[in-house]
Amino acid sequence: MIKLPYKCLALLMCITINLNSIAQANPTMPENEKIIREFIASWSRLDADELASYFTEDGTYHNIPSSAVQGRDNIQQFITGFIRPWESTDWEIVSLLTDGDIVMVERLDKTVVAGSAVNLPCFGYFELEDGKIKMWRDYFDLATYTSALTEALQSN
Repeated sequence: MIKLPYKCLALLMCITINLNSIAQANPTMPENEKIIREFIASWSRLDADELASYFTEDGTYHNIPSSAVQGRDNIQQFITGFIRPWESTDWEIVSLLTDGDIVMVERLDKTVVAGSAVNLPCFGYFELEDGKIKMWRDYFDLATYTSALTEALQSN
């Protein structure tokens, strides 16, 4: 058995307590990551008002193939319009990176339109401010989406 002097033992105990305090003060998941994970999960409810509530009052949503939409009310109207034909959607997070107020998410958006699957690989870049989305730029191939959507709507 190894005998440690009391001073060394006391020092080790202080270090352990300190490390535990630091670990508790820094949760394993940054707050901005939690917000974006909740935002992505909330798409499954198809509630444009709820989705728009994640944005700052002057927030911007830029679906890169389209023009940017600015302002929470305009974002709500924009989302209402494009989710109208959706029956359901589930967004799978493939990878996610967080650095302060920036969160980047690679996703596979799995949507059902007219009973048919419309799956779309996407990449979202989010800038947050005070717990709200200030800027969201979403990158995807528009032809992939429109061809799958057209096929779904024509099969009915």
